Amino acid sequence: MTGPVVLVVDDDAALRRVLGIQLRAHGWSPVLARDGDEAVELANRVGPDVIVLDLGLPDLDGVDVIRRLRETMITPIVVLSARQGGGDKVLALDAGADDYVTKPFGVEELLARLRAAVRRATPADDREGAVVRAGALAIDLAAKRVHRGAVEVKLTPTEWSMLEVLVRHRGEVVSGPDLLREVWGPSYRTESNYLRVYAAQLRRKLEEDPAHPVHLVTRPGRGYLFEA
Repeated sequence: MTGPVVLVVDDDAALRRVLGIQLRAHGWSPVLARDGDEAVELANRVGPDVIVLDLGLPDLDGVDVIRRLRETMITPIVVLSARQGGGDKVLALDAGADDYVTKPFGVEELLARLRAAVRRATPADDREGAVVRAGALAIDLAAKRVHRGAVEVKLTPTEWSMLEVLVRHRGEVVSGPDLLREVWGPSYRTESNYLRVYAAQLRRKLEEDPAHPVHLVTRPGRGYLFEA
């Protein structure tokens, strides 16, 4: 394997084969799985750089697969599903998915989503920022690590990216469209449900009282703010 390793999980054999060919042609190293159990086994054995996951699997629901994967890894997960309802998207994101692409889809769009997911998971080259402290939180912008007291908090790449943008602009309100563009890309400016889901996840992990946050604050009608 020479390029980034992508685990493709789909029960459609023809689609798996086509995706494998397309990914390999664009410099990726695909590993293919046909169901949820095989996906979890391969993910833990291979350690992919990113996972493409269908929700409609024959043995497990894809949301359950996401939850199982999140028990052991923070690898980016891009859902690829025919389910187009907003509720399905929120369930997948809330379970720990990083992105959601609906079928039918364009290969170039999927590749762009995969590149963005891997980029969010890649440590920054610069050493800017040292450690930002906010109450019990210690946020190391260079190492991409967060501690709450003496305990390290495990964040997914997308959770980290959202937190990083807010921390780098601490004390300033970042608008929803600007935050979406910075974390997910320019085509996401209207996906406000992404922000609600990930803000809630970050508060559960970082705030002493998630229902009354003091660091990750929403300014209704304006955006989000990190208060140190």
